[in-house]
Amino acid sequence: MKGKTGRVVKVSGPLVVAENIPQAKMFEMVYVSDKKLFGEIIEIKGDKASIQVYEDTSGIGPGESVYSTGLPLSVELGPGLIGSIYDGVQRPLDELRKEYGNFISRGAYKPALNRGKEWLFEPVVNKGATIKTGNVIGKVQETPVIKHKIIVPNGIEGEIISIIEKKKVTVEDVVARVKTTEGTKEIKLFQKWPVRIARPVLKRLPPVDPLVTGQRVIDAFFPIARGGTACVPGPFGSGKTVVQHQLAKWSDADIIIFVGCGERGNEMTDVLTEFPELKDPRTGRPLMERTVLIANTSNMPVAAREASVFTGITIGEYYRDMGYNVALMADSTSRWAEAMREMSGRLEEMPGEEGYPAYLASRIASFYERAGRVFILGSEEESTLSVIGAVSPPGGDLSDPVVQATLRTVRVFWSLDAQLAYARHFPSLHWLRSYSLYVDMLSDFYKKEMGEEWIGIRQEAMKILRREAELHEMVRLIGIDALSSKDRLIMETARSIREDFLQQNAFMDADTYTSLKKQYRMMKLIHLFNKLAAHALDKNVELDKILSLPVRVEISRAKLVPEKELEKFDAIEEKISSLFNMLVKEVENG
Repeated sequence: MKGKTGRVVKVSGPLVVAENIPQAKMFEMVYVSDKKLFGEIIEIKGDKASIQVYEDTSGIGPGESVYSTGLPLSVELGPGLIGSIYDGVQRPLDELRKEYGNFISRGAYKPALNRGKEWLFEPVVNKGATIKTGNVIGKVQETPVIKHKIIVPNGIEGEIISIIEKKKVTVEDVVARVKTTEGTKEIKLFQKWPVRIARPVLKRLPPVDPLVTGQRVIDAFFPIARGGTACVPGPFGSGKTVVQHQLAKWSDADIIIFVGCGERGNEMTDVLTEFPELKDPRTGRPLMERTVLIANTSNMPVAAREASVFTGITIGEYYRDMGYNVALMADSTSRWAEAMREMSGRLEEMPGEEGYPAYLASRIASFYERAGRVFILGSEEESTLSVIGAVSPPGGDLSDPVVQATLRTVRVFWSLDAQLAYARHFPSLHWLRSYSLYVDMLSDFYKKEMGEEWIGIRQEAMKILRREAELHEMVRLIGIDALSSKDRLIMETARSIREDFLQQNAFMDADTYTSLKKQYRMMKLIHLFNKLAAHALDKNVELDKILSLPVRVEISRAKLVPEKELEKFDAIEEKISSLFNMLVKEVENG
């Protein structure tokens, strides 16, 4: 830390105004007072700089010193990130707890990466090799399931003049020296990166594959692409957190980054206690072996919420640059927006809608737009970073500025509905309000994996659900008995789609995850029953006879068929066909 470089002139909650900071730059990191409170310059007017402080400013007053670092707010990127639990500014909470106990004092600091831990470094290039930004020079086994690639930091290009042999080193040890046009540069196991700057890529690509989540309502009706963006708005109690947890556990991403941005303490506690105990369904090992947690709860300093989402996305980009498919869950971006509103008010800026700052939409976009499917620097390998953000609008109001600003950026909208949640229908995604703009982009994938028939079955199911909503209004007025047999069949088929397919129990082992093949077989059963039932009605078979067929129970229990026994669906399909043949023959034979 440098000498005294500024003086506090005003303190307003998390906002501190200081004067006479020489060469002050926007988004520079500073330390406020001798307590070394961590802050970031967010506005400069003349010789005065407004500092967003990421810790409690109680007791700080005018006249105290401000120390400059000359560096932007940055994160450390290297082996040891996975399995760690950080706060919003990447302080390791486990390490701080050992030293400070359950209540961390102000100014507490520990490096994000353990300086004493040794890692077995394996070089993959030799002395004399020419390298450039993004090239892999070595590997470290970070966890039993993740191999951490040591990539050349940004701006380094030249010839390797020395590289160590395979041996154990700490993150601060120099593993290679590179001769560049600007002199010799050293490469260590870790590097730093400013959180507000997106890491560079070779080329951005359109998405072509879905991020398979195992959640039927998402994969079948509202898929998110790998490298895509989605938002999950919903009122309190509608199941946002459970949806996020399910996606973290089951989505087919290599690395999971979970950002608890302003979550309630008890919700974040669930994550911190459950995740280390969860078994990864892909490897059978603890889920934490491919997960990074960032915990910034609602009782932590408000300003740090902004840092937490950018810290999370930067770590996600780092693993994407190694060639991994990364999925980031942010819960909830509304709390971050509230922090922006508070800071904007203290800066006395002109407010926008509902008091939020006028730059709300651009700040939210700067976060989501860092997702994508890309060719990475150095290896031209393809990788993805998907971002799923929960939004908590007051009272579930979807016209809230945060929801609207998010919808202008993301391409998938999973609208959670309070009435569905109260009716114990989970996941409570409303099928008529949600949408995915990736459906057409992913159609080639679905045709290849699930067959041409799937597209038609999906469209027919959505048509039935829309028709059911129209018929509900009539049923309220005149009762279900006044409907025609065909309309009553639509109501029953829609109920089957809702209860037997869309409803899914996250806490039942047989139902918590459904593969794409099983989803197709389940929907095909409902489609087959509906098609044959409509044909039977045309042949004058009574609707009550159709609805009393015992095979309907087997359709509703199809969700419990194990993934390894999908041939059981063939038997159910044959049974449906034979039962309808019998019904039609009975009518024809009089």
